[in-house]
Amino acid sequence: MTTPQLSFKCLQCHLRAIPRAPRRLYHASAYLLADLPRPTVAPKISIDIKHIRQNAALYEQNCLERNYKTQSTYPARINALLEQWHIHQREARGLRERNNRLKLQLAIPTTLRDEDSDEALGLKDMTKEQLIDEARALKEKISSIEEKESAVQSEIDSLAAAIPNLTSKETPRGNEPKVVGYINEHPEPDPSSSDRVWRSHVHIGSELNLLDFAGAATTSGWGWYFLLNEAAQLEQALVQYALSVARKHGWGMASPPSMVYSHIAAACGFQPRDQNGEQQIYNIQQNPNDVGRKPELSLAGTAEIPLAGMKANTTLEESDLPLKRVGVSRCFRAEAGARGVDTKGLYRVHEFTKVEMFAWTMNSTEASTAVFDEILSIQTEILQSLGLHCRILEMSSTDLGASATRKRDIEAFFPARPKDDGWGEVTSVSTCSDYQSRRLATKVDVRNLGGKIAFPYTVNGTALAVPRVLAAILENGWNERNLEVKIPEVLWPWMDGMKVIKQKERLR
Repeated sequence: MTTPQLSFKCLQCHLRAIPRAPRRLYHASAYLLADLPRPTVAPKISIDIKHIRQNAALYEQNCLERNYKTQSTYPARINALLEQWHIHQREARGLRERNNRLKLQLAIPTTLRDEDSDEALGLKDMTKEQLIDEARALKEKISSIEEKESAVQSEIDSLAAAIPNLTSKETPRGNEPKVVGYINEHPEPDPSSSDRVWRSHVHIGSELNLLDFAGAATTSGWGWYFLLNEAAQLEQALVQYALSVARKHGWGMASPPSMVYSHIAAACGFQPRDQNGEQQIYNIQQNPNDVGRKPELSLAGTAEIPLAGMKANTTLEESDLPLKRVGVSRCFRAEAGARGVDTKGLYRVHEFTKVEMFAWTMNSTEASTAVFDEILSIQTEILQSLGLHCRILEMSSTDLGASATRKRDIEAFFPARPKDDGWGEVTSVSTCSDYQSRRLATKVDVRNLGGKIAFPYTVNGTALAVPRVLAAILENGWNERNLEVKIPEVLWPWMDGMKVIKQKERLR
């Protein structure tokens, strides 16, 4: 699908939206803004192209550190295109000046013309018909140049939009994250000498009639699942507990939609396909009569997208910041990559329930870092109280998505997970500076700067992703002797006082 050509008259014109692939699949993405349709209702985007132009080497190095090799060439390309743009501007300026003079000559009687100016411009002896013919020819030349200007400007905008956010100083460069802390002790102080039998959550789920993957495969395909009996109840308990912790810390609740405009997802940094061309986001099929008339819709991969979009085209009050929201949603991930023993069961699925935190802060690193740390503290409190052994990682530059300037993950210990010594990600927190707010036209009225309009920073983090945490609870709480799973005490109020999940007569 082609994008309609727009006429740009200045270098800081609004941009179209930029897509980004989901986590761990961002790298080397070459999808530009022009590849996606941009409906007229979409928020107007303001990227600081001037900063990119003046710091081309910085942005190039930043792209290389994130493994965005293709995008690393964009800053230099933008500066080269800028020179072309200036050439077209100068060429058009002379033609416009002469065209304006022709229009003036045609508008006044011959007796009132300035003969000296006419002679200097070569217009003195031209008839009215000659003036009209030249004006028509000039109009065509100017229109042709404006088309070239528009094409150059559109490419500049698309290239600038595809460049990832600048990486924070706290982020380790390279491929290896930095371990910055642990939560709870390992369930076995000396794992090598322990005779404890570890079972996978798939085995436990089958033993206790908690999970049904075969039925889901028949219903929806592989990558979906049924939670049964106590597992279905445990899902609701985990959600309610996570919400209670977030609310205790002052986070306002929101119940976001699961379907969003595709251009909103793109503005948040999520793109339809990864760098290998594999589908990442589920798009909603449109009525053929609506294609091109109504904005495309997608299923949200995370509540981050609708929560961020909630304040699109909005100017926030400084006094309302930080504005913090926690929402529960169903999340949809196509993730068409290969499945193996390390991703079996509930670890990587196409649909799941997640409690997500999202916040807008003042446009400063200090303000966003305070909320970043608060989210990490809430995540730690939840996982600690669930009794899970976890490690906290400062993620490396190659693991950052396009929007994030900094990210920390928490990985839980899965006894039956063979990959990475049993570690598996269960939460993540990212700060995105003004990457998303610039693309969503979310602004803040800064009173202490005389009412200056700025772009707030955004921070997002997982309060609790149900399937992986549920899997970790099953595996870590399994008692081989009694064939039962211990339920974390903090969840008892939502489990009708149930403390363990035992074998039972199978329900039909």
